[in-house]
Amino acid sequence: MKILFFTDTHIKGSTPKNRKDDFPSTLKNKFNEISELIEKYDVDFVLHGGDWFDRPDTSPSTVRDFAILLQAFGRPIYTTVGNHDIYGHNPSTVGRTMLGLLEGIGIFKLLGHGDVCTLEKDGVKVQLTAQPYNYDIDGENFRQYYVVKKLPDVDFAINMIHGMLLDKPFLKGVPHVLLKDIEDTEADITLAGHYHSGFGIKKIGQKYFVNPGSLARISNTVGELTRKPKVVLITLQSTIDIREIELLSAPPGDEVLDRSELEDSYERTQKLYTFYSTISSTTNFKKVDLNAIIEEIT
Repeated sequence: MKILFFTDTHIKGSTPKNRKDDFPSTLKNKFNEISELIEKYDVDFVLHGGDWFDRPDTSPSTVRDFAILLQAFGRPIYTTVGNHDIYGHNPSTVGRTMLGLLEGIGIFKLLGHGDVCTLEKDGVKVQLTAQPYNYDIDGENFRQYYVVKKLPDVDFAINMIHGMLLDKPFLKGVPHVLLKDIEDTEADITLAGHYHSGFGIKKIGQKYFVNPGSLARISNTVGELTRKPKVVLITLQSTIDIREIELLSAPPGDEVLDRSELEDSYERTQKLYTFYSTISSTTNFKKVDLNAIIEEIT
């Protein structure tokens, strides 16, 4: 069985201010290359880690263009909900979003918290679960999302999650979960989205934790200048083989990203996180993403 995984495509019909190219066209080229990779490696299933769209009300014309490209994959697509796909970071709003529309017309299968799907091919049976983004996914009860039980009648278990899963500590005040905190999950492979920089492929014992980084480079960080967008190819037989594939259609960062804009934004982001950390240390915000509100206002 072969599975192709990618995440955080942030489909939109306009170009972010920190980019110098035609963003929608560049993203379409990436989707076309993914379609070619699916054929080249004879992929059986496609997985996506959430944040298909940059906002839940992406224009119908843009959605139409990308729906056509997704249909060209010619394979079953399984996905979960990212924070940009829904309104108010509330997964229950997905029915009135463009993500919900594409699920409704059968472009892909949308998995929510508690859903268990079984993939079978060439005698290999895989348990697939997925955890959509919600305001508390990286909070005190993170284990209910990140740690899963493996059914006795499957060969492998994959858990796909749109949360702040990291290989090392992050900025203070920003909720996140570390790999060492979920080592006891029974998922053989944990696939993560949300964190755009990614951490690649990490192995702890016999378990794999994977985040190739976002397919779209829209984050305002200097590190995006050198990062190459990637997809992940997973081959499951009697063993697990996982490797990243860089997309050749993705131009070098310095050709598409405006460095001056990134550097200005980096300083601003640090100040926002400092402010966020100060507020969070004195008040318990559970349903409000303060940083998102600040970003929207500014």
